[in-house]
Amino acid sequence: MQTTLADSFRNTPEGDVAERILRNCVHCGFCLATCPTYQVLGNELDSPRGRIYLMKQVLEGATPTAKTQLHLDRCLTCRNCETTCPSGVEYGKLLDIGRHIVEDRVGRGAVETATRTALKTGLGTSLLFNSALKLGQSVRGLMPGFLKARIPPAEHAAAWPVPRHARRMLVLQGCVQPGLKPNINAATARVFDRLGMSLIAAEEAGCCGALAHHLNDTDAGLDAARRNIDAWTPHLDAGVEAIVMTASGCGVMVKDYGWLLRHDPVYAAKAARISAATKDVSEILAAERDAIKGLLAATGTPKRIAYHPPCTLQHGQKLSGDVERLLADAGFELTPVAEKHLCCGSAGTYSILQPEIANQLKARKLGHLQAGAPEAIVTANIGCLTHLQSDSPVPVKHWVELLDERLAAP
Repeated sequence: MQTTLADSFRNTPEGDVAERILRNCVHCGFCLATCPTYQVLGNELDSPRGRIYLMKQVLEGATPTAKTQLHLDRCLTCRNCETTCPSGVEYGKLLDIGRHIVEDRVGRGAVETATRTALKTGLGTSLLFNSALKLGQSVRGLMPGFLKARIPPAEHAAAWPVPRHARRMLVLQGCVQPGLKPNINAATARVFDRLGMSLIAAEEAGCCGALAHHLNDTDAGLDAARRNIDAWTPHLDAGVEAIVMTASGCGVMVKDYGWLLRHDPVYAAKAARISAATKDVSEILAAERDAIKGLLAATGTPKRIAYHPPCTLQHGQKLSGDVERLLADAGFELTPVAEKHLCCGSAGTYSILQPEIANQLKARKLGHLQAGAPEAIVTANIGCLTHLQSDSPVPVKHWVELLDERLAAP
């Protein structure tokens, strides 16, 4: 794509990256077929190719408008287009640049600014989120159905094994997952313990920064990254093997720390080290597949489950197949699911800020997941889990919880 950057962007770090990405695009349109928002809205400006044109115009000097911002806001950042693209266009990086520039030029109204600030603060601060969640759960029985569905009932975690093994790994607790689904990390710790690995958490670590980053508050996102880097580096120095992510949305963010902080003279090398040490839980357990098989008891009738691979796992981290193989090894029958590549509509805060599109995508996804009459739906990201659970007639769980249950079976 022929590109002539405006003087304000030429020979700048963001401009150089944007120009390289733009020049890789060949206008082929393959991305339209796999873009969720284009599937729903049918508007080229709500497709990757259309948004690339909009961002190119801005980078070449055009004045962005509220309409430009709306089309960029409507992107789920699912990165399905990157998986589809034959030219290797790094759309996600270009979108980060474009959104940031448009945000600076267009701004937001008072109500929208307040909403986004409340989301960043309320969801990204565990104490605030957990307090609000517990309050909502305490009065959940008195709520009308549409509100009740949005607040899951309180759940409790089974025991977290005491660290006792020479092999140790860190886990990111996350901001909303410990309150919503505390058993996910505990189940992971139990699975690891059976395999001779201890899972520990660094108390100083917090939100991965993805919430702020995708709401265009770049500074807050990078501050969260630096805090986590400072919390995890001493553990790596002490011999921890890996930093384990049980939420794929957090995983794709932490794996990007090295890129996001590449120009930081203090944190660039440390961030690259953290990103290199970060693994999704499926990567860790896939390497232990033979040992897991040795621990599994014989099964009776297989439990039928439908698996939803989150976009942040299959498109963001380019990880596919490991979860399915591990669940099949454990004796589960995976039902066929159409359109596995399409987003469920959760996408962090997207389901709150763009509820109409998000709900259409959720209904479409649940229709495919339920087509095989599963007894449960499993996924690998807390956002997808809670989004699907709000309207699912069957239980929705993290896949590692099912593996934990199978390994605990007599």
